[in-house]
Amino acid sequence: MEVKRALVLIPARYASSRFPGKPLAEISGKSMIQRVYENCHSAQGFAPSNFTLELEVAVVTDDDRIENHVKAFGNVVRVDDDVTSGTLRIELAYKRFFKDQNFDYVVNVQGDEPLLSGEELVKLLEFHYAADYDIATMVRSMSGFGSEFKDPNKVKAIYSPVTGACHFFTRAAVPHDRDDVERKEWFLHIGVYSYKTQALIDYCESPETYYEQVEKLEQLRAIEHGISIGAIQTNTQLMGVDTPEDLKKLEGVLSGT
Repeated sequence: MEVKRALVLIPARYASSRFPGKPLAEISGKSMIQRVYENCHSAQGFAPSNFTLELEVAVVTDDDRIENHVKAFGNVVRVDDDVTSGTLRIELAYKRFFKDQNFDYVVNVQGDEPLLSGEELVKLLEFHYAADYDIATMVRSMSGFGSEFKDPNKVKAIYSPVTGACHFFTRAAVPHDRDDVERKEWFLHIGVYSYKTQALIDYCESPETYYEQVEKLEQLRAIEHGISIGAIQTNTQLMGVDTPEDLKKLEGVLSGT
């Protein structure tokens, strides 16, 4: 089988307006960034069905405390530049530290998603390899047009289950059910991205776009510049951590309570 190389990069900053030091916060005796790193690294234990995968994982940080902490259990690189997004940070990390290592895919995993499993990452890469989109991401089917659907913090993917293509992303309550029938399905976007390496560079070198600025969704830049995005459906219940209160909820999920 064909061999493909994937680099998983996990951006982790210490500064946060709502939760300073979030990557180092402990969750049931282990830091959040270590949980994310180990989950990603566990992808090495799952063999894709359609190609042979070689995978490397590294944390990308701009902070001494995080760097020193990660060195105790894994790989870490420094990018101290003042950039506006984690995507721009991982693109700098890729070009400075990994560009000559012939990676086919660069996967951006948020450092505050400790429930994402290595198995799900491999499924994403399987899809990306087979479907040949420039970028691959994840969506989850949701039912009902209630409070979550109307919540602007829940990003909706205008996604085709037939082709796997993502046509748009929005914070608005879309789709609108004009006839008010039983079509109550919508797709929640999950912010994990697998980029073809050239697509990552093309994206980061492209100027910001109108809808990206309006919605404050960086994936819209790719769509407006003609960079294709596809998605797999997942049943994984991810839980990003934005506040200290979220840690208690997460510990409850991990403990099954």
